[in-house]
Amino acid sequence: MNAISKYAGLVKFSHTIFAMPFALMSFTYAIVSAPAPVSDLWIVLLQVVLCMVFARNVAMGFNRWADWRIDAENPRTAGREIPAGKISPKAALWFVAINAIAFIITTITINPLTAWLSPVALAIVMAYSYCKRFTSLAHLVLGLSLGIAPVGAYIAVRGEFALVPCILAFVVMTWCGSFDIIYALQDRDFDRERGLHSIPARFSIRTSLYISIGLHVLTIAALLWYVWLLPHNILIWIGAALFTAIIILEHILVTPSRQRNIGIAFGTLNGLASLTLATFVIIGLLTA
Repeated sequence: MNAISKYAGLVKFSHTIFAMPFALMSFTYAIVSAPAPVSDLWIVLLQVVLCMVFARNVAMGFNRWADWRIDAENPRTAGREIPAGKISPKAALWFVAINAIAFIITTITINPLTAWLSPVALAIVMAYSYCKRFTSLAHLVLGLSLGIAPVGAYIAVRGEFALVPCILAFVVMTWCGSFDIIYALQDRDFDRERGLHSIPARFSIRTSLYISIGLHVLTIAALLWYVWLLPHNILIWIGAALFTAIIILEHILVTPSRQRNIGIAFGTLNGLASLTLATFVIIGLLTA
């Protein structure tokens, strides 16, 4: 149990709450929009969940391995598992490799398209770890790595691409990119000193928050487009309204002169936003 808790801490398993609800939304849409009943529904759902878990482990495990020397120099992150000596860099890399293999094997059991796209998905989720070394757009790469979840869930059911899950992917990408900018405010001075790239490191705090707001405006616009394309149900619209309200609250709580609420805004509010939206959308789709 001690080893499990260490690796769960390594990958921040609780942060699965950001992408998993969107994957389940897309999975439900794929089911209800299918021209015929989908066979082995529960097996496919299990495969999707496993892929989410394995991909998440690869992304965070690789990020912690790639950044462990940087994390050791940053007082905020020095207590993470690798710099603190709880997990060795070699063990972390083995953890990443095992989960990457498990991810690919699981995709092979779903359908040919998920199998062919699995290396692409892994490349995206791992690329983020090096982006902050050369571009301030690393926040959007992180958003993209989460945004592929709803597309992958839809492909797992239908074996093809479609517009609606791609719009949802854009929602996730801009939403995640925006709140990651807020999160990065904590390391603004450290990133500047070490030559690392982020929106807060490049711009002032006020400008960074304006960029974050701008991305969230795109999130809401894409969300409205997404909801409009779904079967019309009042619950879906309520979910979108609540999601929007939580995003607005996030920007009320975090301002240039008030950054002590970053932890609440990043973890609590965004987790609540994704769960709320998914609950209303999924119930709305099933009852439409």
